[in-house]
Amino acid sequence: MRAPSDFRLLLAAFAVGLSLWAASCAVPLGPGYTIEKQQFQVRFVAQPEPRIRIEADYQLKNTGNQPLHELELRLPGRRRFHYENPSAQWDSATLVLGESRDNPRNSILTLSEPWTMSSRHSLRLAVEFSPPREGEPSLSFSSDAFFLPAAGWSPELLPPGGLFASGGVPPKLWELLVAVPEGFQIHTSGVQKKSARRNGEFSIQAEQGPKDPYPFVIAGRYKTAQLGKGREKIHLWARELEESERLHEVDAAFTRVAEAYNAAFGERSKESEQTWIVECPVLTNCFTNLNPATARLLGEEEKEAVTAEMISQDTMVADFSGGEPELASAAAPSLAASWLGYGQNPAFFEQGPPLSLLPAFAAAIGREAAEGRDSRGETIRNALRLIPVEAKPHQAESPSVLRAKSFLFFYALQDQYGREMFRKAIEHMLYARRGRGFELSDLISAFEQEDPRRNAAEFVRNWMKHPGVPEEFRVRYEGTAAAAAQSKQETTP
Repeated sequence: MRAPSDFRLLLAAFAVGLSLWAASCAVPLGPGYTIEKQQFQVRFVAQPEPRIRIEADYQLKNTGNQPLHELELRLPGRRRFHYENPSAQWDSATLVLGESRDNPRNSILTLSEPWTMSSRHSLRLAVEFSPPREGEPSLSFSSDAFFLPAAGWSPELLPPGGLFASGGVPPKLWELLVAVPEGFQIHTSGVQKKSARRNGEFSIQAEQGPKDPYPFVIAGRYKTAQLGKGREKIHLWARELEESERLHEVDAAFTRVAEAYNAAFGERSKESEQTWIVECPVLTNCFTNLNPATARLLGEEEKEAVTAEMISQDTMVADFSGGEPELASAAAPSLAASWLGYGQNPAFFEQGPPLSLLPAFAAAIGREAAEGRDSRGETIRNALRLIPVEAKPHQAESPSVLRAKSFLFFYALQDQYGREMFRKAIEHMLYARRGRGFELSDLISAFEQEDPRRNAAEFVRNWMKHPGVPEEFRVRYEGTAAAAAQSKQETTP
């Protein structure tokens, strides 16, 4: 038993810690500042050459325990956007942007005078995007349409260096102003509060809040149509739209896709019931998520480019050149991101196997629904051909085999637990980890919560920790031992 004096010492230490914590709420423990007000302005000019002007205005207060001599920030990536000579103003003085010593991706603003404690200053950052030069990978846009995807295009203020540093967090509410030529459609993050038309220009003011961590803008001279039934609504934006009869086909296909995703992963939240599908301003450099390995799993070895991509939680850009009837099938894989957590689970697209193949599994479900056919067995057999029948027990599997195996893992989960329990478990995992990302342990916990009698961890180990796929799975889908032998012959070099 602990001596009374020891207990008193522990109690005293706890009291000191509690007082320090309470004091930290009022007294800063390190260098820092607060963004009291923030406003971004996006102005699109079509002539003589299209360009996008970005201006970010901040009202800042030093709320730290020491003067500051510089500000660190992150400007838009030059590989994603083409621009030259960004500018910065501190109050009315022009500042020079220098490269960070610790991270070349960041920039440093050296202040001419120390930023004293409790003092306030204004900061304006400005940059102008131009269409990329030939051969550049930068985001492309035209004189009649452009988009700025969630994350990457707006400046980002960073906290200063030092222990217990703070700063760079946007205020709870701030404004995004967008100005475009008259006749443009506009869709942005946030809640639209005002709109105006003046001197041939159309502008809106959209209030951004905690649910809009990464602002986005898409605008252009588009014709619009609304599709969807019940809760799910699709806003179709294109330069030209097919006759209404063909739009009915598109409507039916998107309805099937939404129903398939709801059945597989659970319904989206009410905040995600609407989706904008917008024609790419320029097809060149419109997409970034080309993945030939995933295309092969979906039976599309000949496909050389993606045709749709989510740019925010509710908006995707798409290739309309194939016509609207093919649009639902092309858009289905990207649309799955809205169910699986785009903009909600930050590390979703950085997962390792098998979770990294959940989007491919979703893509297969969506394409099958869009095309109105049941190709589950065919998809599984195609993927099985990529996995050797007799794998060497102590040899690491190749990346292509591991991808195929991870892809099939989700079909095996459906078989093991049934589609209804699969839906409940995936829905639980996505909801519980929204905004924080998820790991394989979260998947295991979700299935064990739905069915405590089964050992989900053991099922995962049997699939992922042993070479090849379980024999009973292969036989189930390839039919007979003869079929399995044929598959072995096809995969033998």
